[in-house]
Amino acid sequence: MSLTAKVKHELTGVNPGSNQARAAQISSMLRFTGALQKIANRYVIEAEVQGEMLAARLAHELVAIYGVRPKVARATGSTSGEQGNYLVRVLEQGETLARQTGLMDARGRIVRGLPNKLTLGTADILSAIWRGAFLAAGTLTDPGRSAALDVACANRETAMALVGAAGRLGISVKQREVRGVNRVVIRDADAINQMLVAMGARKVLAEWEALRQRRETRATANRLVNFDDANLRRSAQAAVAACARVERAFEILGDSVPAHLREAGDLRLQHREASLDELGQRANPPMTKDAVAGRIRRLLALADREAQSQGIPDTAASVPESELLD
Repeated sequence: MSLTAKVKHELTGVNPGSNQARAAQISSMLRFTGALQKIANRYVIEAEVQGEMLAARLAHELVAIYGVRPKVARATGSTSGEQGNYLVRVLEQGETLARQTGLMDARGRIVRGLPNKLTLGTADILSAIWRGAFLAAGTLTDPGRSAALDVACANRETAMALVGAAGRLGISVKQREVRGVNRVVIRDADAINQMLVAMGARKVLAEWEALRQRRETRATANRLVNFDDANLRRSAQAAVAACARVERAFEILGDSVPAHLREAGDLRLQHREASLDELGQRANPPMTKDAVAGRIRRLLALADREAQSQGIPDTAASVPESELLD
């Protein structure tokens, strides 16, 4: 099962909470499936969704919230199995439902975006909007250079409404037009994580994050193996050597390591490929790179003096020959 299918499967089982949030999710699903249609001079609702379970959930919510009784049928030409497409149709009271869900305004005009009362709603309503949009027209790609969570939108107004809803949740997204299709896209990994949490896809988030970590680790290993640039290779070797010396310093000094020097050494070991600048930013409180470098130098010097007094190998002796700089 693809990541997109897994997200939709998990989101189908999420309870939006209040009736207002449930109604917002229904409105969003109907909007992003392009459900409102005019047939034989009357308006009908016909939402095409992926999977029998999602179709049944939408039909149930329409009955519970709006009192309409939709019909569910497999879409023509749909693939077999649970992940085939299904149609949820409301043939009677379609215009009334369209007004109630915000697809149509009080004057009978089609609404191109999303109702303001939804996009300016509380966090649970905003999350329900995004959940409904993803269930209707969302995709999640595997983590990597092209990782993205995106939603296809019928028009620019709908896309901008979705961007605004994400902004009110504190999540940065972008609206783009790709091959004539308006899309709302999230590419930053942390923002994707935030949106999966907001929508309620915590199980898929754990899987997605684990896969991202594995790929980043593999990519880092490949970069170390394939360094063509001498300076980058030297930096990597220096980081490995520094970590080996810090580990040896901790062995030599044991519990006698001063707290501020131990903090700097721990930072070096916990973030082995980070620059001194990055180590300083991770400190609490933050330090300059010179302060970090100074503390690590003092830690090594203290350990080397102790090793000399005990007549044991110093920190430099712990550096593997293969990691010595050229």
